[in-house]
Amino acid sequence: MKALLQRVSKASVTVDDEVVGHIGHGLVIFLGIAIGDTEKDAQYLAEKIVNLRIFSDREQKFNLSALDTGGDLLVVSQFTLLADTVKGRRPSFTEAAPPHQAEALFERFITILHASGLMVESGHFGQHMMVEIHNDGPVTIMLDSKEKLPS
Repeated sequence: MKALLQRVSKASVTVDDEVVGHIGHGLVIFLGIAIGDTEKDAQYLAEKIVNLRIFSDREQKFNLSALDTGGDLLVVSQFTLLADTVKGRRPSFTEAAPPHQAEALFERFITILHASGLMVESGHFGQHMMVEIHNDGPVTIMLDSKEKLPS
């Protein structure tokens, strides 16, 4: 499971000309779900994201997390994070989980984030979305649940 985080001052996601999710200061989380990903991957990334110290303190150092700042979270499904571009000119998405499996894990990930107590909004799984982001910094971080340290 991959998550691309963008620290934002505000963001929104629109489907069919209707805003379906919007946040203020916080994180936009683009989430790509791969074949073989499990709830453990979702749990790991959710905990990592809410605790990742990528917000500035008074001395402008990355010492604060979304939990520390009360940041909002906007989750957007994005299978294109799993693109394989090694061969040819057209990306391959063979590593992406099938939609029915990915959607269930996407919803579970959102449920896990809700348990943090932070405000969580999301786009609509499998839909064409327009995402408006006011990237703060800019700060953009890639996380991959397969790169975690062994326990």
